[in-house]
Amino acid sequence: MSSENGDPGAEGDGGAAQAPPEQLALIRESVRKAKTPRAKPRTWRGAALAKDLPVARVLVDKGVLHLDRYFDYAVPEELDAQAQPGVRVRVRFGAGRHRVREGRREGGGLIDGFLVERRAESDYSGPLAALAQVVSPEPVLSEELLCLARAVADRYAGSLADVLQLAVPPRNARAEQRPSPAPLPPPTAPETASFGRYEHGGAFLDALACGGSPRAVWNALPGPLWSEELARAVAATLASGRGALVVVPDGRAAARVDAALTALLGTGRHALLTADAGPEKRYAQWLAVRRGSVRAVVGTRAAMFAPVQDLGLVAVWDDGDDSHSEQHAPQPHARDVLLLRAALDQCAFLLGGFGCTVEAAQLVESGWARPLIAGREQVRRAAPLVRTVGDDDLARDEAARAARLPTLAWQTAREGLRHGPVLVQVPRRGYAPRMACAQCRAPARCRHCSGPLQGQDAGVLRCGWCGREESAWHCPECGGFRLRAQIVGARRTAEELGRAFPAVPVRTSGREHVLDTVPETPALVVSTPGAEPVAEGGYAAALLLDGWAMLVRPDLRAGEDALRRWIAAGALVRPQSEGGTVVVVAEPTLRPVQALVRWDPVGHAVRELAERAELGFPPVSRMAAVSGTPEALAEFLASVELPSDAEVLGPVPVPPSPPGRPRRPGAPPPGEHWDRALVRVPPGSGAALAAALKAAQAARMARGSGEAVRVRIDPADIG
Repeated sequence: MSSENGDPGAEGDGGAAQAPPEQLALIRESVRKAKTPRAKPRTWRGAALAKDLPVARVLVDKGVLHLDRYFDYAVPEELDAQAQPGVRVRVRFGAGRHRVREGRREGGGLIDGFLVERRAESDYSGPLAALAQVVSPEPVLSEELLCLARAVADRYAGSLADVLQLAVPPRNARAEQRPSPAPLPPPTAPETASFGRYEHGGAFLDALACGGSPRAVWNALPGPLWSEELARAVAATLASGRGALVVVPDGRAAARVDAALTALLGTGRHALLTADAGPEKRYAQWLAVRRGSVRAVVGTRAAMFAPVQDLGLVAVWDDGDDSHSEQHAPQPHARDVLLLRAALDQCAFLLGGFGCTVEAAQLVESGWARPLIAGREQVRRAAPLVRTVGDDDLARDEAARAARLPTLAWQTAREGLRHGPVLVQVPRRGYAPRMACAQCRAPARCRHCSGPLQGQDAGVLRCGWCGREESAWHCPECGGFRLRAQIVGARRTAEELGRAFPAVPVRTSGREHVLDTVPETPALVVSTPGAEPVAEGGYAAALLLDGWAMLVRPDLRAGEDALRRWIAAGALVRPQSEGGTVVVVAEPTLRPVQALVRWDPVGHAVRELAERAELGFPPVSRMAAVSGTPEALAEFLASVELPSDAEVLGPVPVPPSPPGRPRRPGAPPPGEHWDRALVRVPPGSGAALAAALKAAQAARMARGSGEAVRVRIDPADIG
């Protein structure tokens, strides 16, 4: 005790002797307790075990395949009440058999995990380590979520720990301590309203409201009503006393569905799970769903694992968007995860969008889902007029060679600006374009590494992969020497349009700055695909530029993706009866362009599916991509026990990562050259293929092989 806090008359060594009797009694009691042996925290040496179910089965947070199993730990008596299935725990991992004291394993580093099960005895014959800590008594891992995570891990040849990192958000103590609101009673069933525009639309809502589990592929009509229609499907499910889950590609789409649900049902009946909410708010919303306070969820990709209780409907909007594909291992797709949930929970399924993917067409073709479409008369009344500008038109158009816009596009934009905003879609952002031959339009390639040549300032050509300049290029296909921009960026397009229409404001929407909405006043809105803002009252016209550049991508999905992006932009335009017009600069004889003119994405997807079936490509077959250095890839393919009906395609070189740009998932590290092989199996052998690849990868990791080999099931881009 210091002289400042003690008695002013107490000085020197006599202070302790003059302490009151109560303090002396407290000191004696503390000394007496200190002599009593106690268990050391996080090792619990000498501590008594729980009397009932003293063994905890734990999933440790180690995302390596050869450790993708449960580990048993002893439950100390002091943690018995908190150590319940589903809670987060910390355990010591990595101690050897020789580190045993008083019958208890010790040592190893502390690692997080989930307590999966309490058991009376362990299958492990040796001594067990004790649980180090129960991080929180909040059960965050339900049995349903664990079964779903295991199914996803098996389907994508991944580890359960990696899937749970995607499924369970990080803990936030403040959000966890706050109670969730009381659940609201089920609402009344909504009216059919605009859902009546679709054949069997009213029957679909009635089935949801009565507790049924219909499965449908929904081809939405153009216009802004899709979010309201999606909200009505959620409301019908809630009216039956069940929960609903909606996954959309981005935060802007989530905000529209959120607003539609709020307008239809009011506040407090649904949760919005997006990354923009921040960790604390997002975790609080997630807990409200886990505790049953909220029965409906709208969110982006990570919401596909939301623990909705008594799930009655899972819905995904625009499943062809790249945002639905998770970039972290094992890289599941939201559509496939929701398909698994529909099968495990036996609930309704709704896949919707303005376009139609080949996977959606296969669900209808197989009979697993029913089409939810509108008649042709309804489509004609809702869709805009679509006009095309092909190569022959460009060759005869003097203005197209000197300016950014062909004459038809320029006239359409001028007429549209009299009545409202005009949307201009360009395939890429930025300024520097990739180049192609002006005569045959073959992409211009570097002589050294075959990388794409890009136009720089002062007319300099530079390779986008190796960075070397090219001063004497000529086309190896036709021998031409003239170049043209393969894709002109959004910023350069905005500059040229500003000069062509000097009295009209020009707005841009792209990766750096994405606009949500624009007013209905006349303006030119230049946007990259997927970043188109919604115009109040709809756009008067839309110009889809450089369509041929989107179609020549060396990818199996090039035509499907181009049509999906065009239709998504055209759906923002007013109907033809109100003067809405879309001009696409692409060859009119191509199948995606014809599908856009007829506004028939379903027919295009059905024809694509038939061709995929003839060639044996996904989704008719299951496919895996295996990539790595040539030596590591050859070793892996030699060691894996593939199914007897598997076929290996390749290997072929993987394009290197462009310098100065973020590395794409699955791309080799800078400076390394990788090969990739595709492994294809017929329907019914996908599970065997995933199991074989997972077993080979686990054995390779257990041996400590140095060079990495990446395995991805059902890759989005296969070339």
